[in-house]
Formats: sequence, structure tokens, C-alpha cells
Amino acid sequence: MIRFFEKIGQETLYFLEQAGRLGLFLFACVFNVLRPPYKIFPIVRQVHVIGGQSAFVIFFTGAFTGMALGLQGYITLRDFGSEAALGAMVSMSLIRELGPVLTALMVIGRAGSAMCAEIGIMRNSEQIDALDCMAIDPIRYLMVPKFIAAILVLPLLTSIFDVIGIYGGYLIGSGLLDLSPGTYFQSIYTVVGWDDIQLGLVKSLVFGLVIVWISTAKGYFLHFERNGGFGAEGVSRTTTNAVVMASVSVLVWNYLIGAFMV
Repeated sequence: MIRFFEKIGQETLYFLEQAGRLGLFLFACVFNVLRPPYKIFPIVRQVHVIGGQSAFVIFFTGAFTGMALGLQGYITLRDFGSEAALGAMVSMSLIRELGPVLTALMVIGRAGSAMCAEIGIMRNSEQIDALDCMAIDPIRYLMVPKFIAAILVLPLLTSIFDVIGIYGGYLIGSGLLDLSPGTYFQSIYTVVGWDDIQLGLVKSLVFGLVIVWISTAKGYFLHFERNGGFGAEGVSRTTTNAVVMASVSVLVWNYLIGAFMV
């Protein structure tokens, strides 16, 4: 019984320590993000790495998500004689929920894992310690460009996902199922408002911050991870934990933002 309560105490202390460490890391990063001057080239490079190299995946994910929504939505709406509402259903599903969430999950798998592994390897090889020895702030030098780029890029990728998904639904509804193009786009025009677009943009901004925060923090504090440590195995475990934690956090924040803004 004593060992049981001891285990609970250890887990609680570990959780509080991790939460405090991540919170202080986020505060330091946001403080440096808001403090000029800014170096443009590192930011542009991270925009290319996080956004440009993820555009291909976002394009195909958005297209097939919209096509799946169009096909399954048409089958469901046909049972109620409401095929004309297909465009509204596809667009609302994408703009409010699926667009921001699936974009964030794709970016986590494509760029978030790479950021965590990069920072983790730098920590393992003592490159971050070398920056400290040279009086270079590693947070400002390494993290700030990633934070700025992720916050800028996620809304753009989400917008691309939404537009491609809507046209994917149109391709299925109009090309395969003989739904009138005018009916499809008129239902979108009638139902979708600025509040829906605003909700999707707010979600994408928050998701961008959450992704870069968790991905970089997990790599930066590699040696404090319970399943982390030295070597390639430690980096791989930490990267896996970062991807899982970021993905779950995106789903949790998706619900919280939706509940708050509805």
C-alpha cells in the first residue's frame, strides 16, 4: 500500500515538473517572438520547411477528404431528399472541423516530428550547450523562427485544405452524382458565414502554436524525458511521444475552442 501511494506521488510530481517546464519554455518562446529585431532568412526557411514542403500532402489529403465527404454525404442526404444541401454539408464540415484538425495532424506527422528530432539531436550532440557557451540564446536562435513560421503557415495550409476539399466534394457531387454545380455552390453561399471561417482560422492559429511548442519543447528537454535519454533510441522515443502528445492536444483544443466560440 505504501508503494502504491509512493508511485502516485512520483507520477504527480513528474507531471507537475513537466507541466512547469513546458509552461516556462512557452513563456520564454513567446516573449522572444514578441521582441524584435527579427532575422528574416531563418523565418523564410522555416516557412518553406513547415509550409512549402507540407503543401503536397495537404493538397491530396484535402482533395480525398472532400471527395469522401461528398460521396458519403450525398448518400446520407438522398435518404432525406436533401441532396441540394451537399455543398453546405461539405463546406461546413471542412471549414469548422476537419480542415483545421486534419491539416494540423498532417503537419505534426510531416514537420512536427522533424522539428522534435532536429532539436533532440542537437541536444544529444551538445550543440545547444555550445550555443550557450558562445552566449547565443538557443531559444531565440532556434525556436523563434519555428514559432513564427508555424503560426503564419497553419492558417494558409488550412485555407488550402478547405478550398481543395470543397472542390473535391464538387467533383464527386457534380461529376459523378449529377448534382447541379449551381445548387452545390449556392448552398455554400447561403450557409457559410464569416463566423464559420473565423472559427477555422482561430483553430489553425492555436494548433500552429501547440504543434511547434510541444515538438520543440520535447526535443529541447530530451534528457528530462522519462523514456528519452542519450542516443538514437532516446531521440526516437521522444519524437514518438511528441507526435502523440501534439496530436492529442490538437483534438482537445479543437473541442475547447469549438465549445467556447459556438
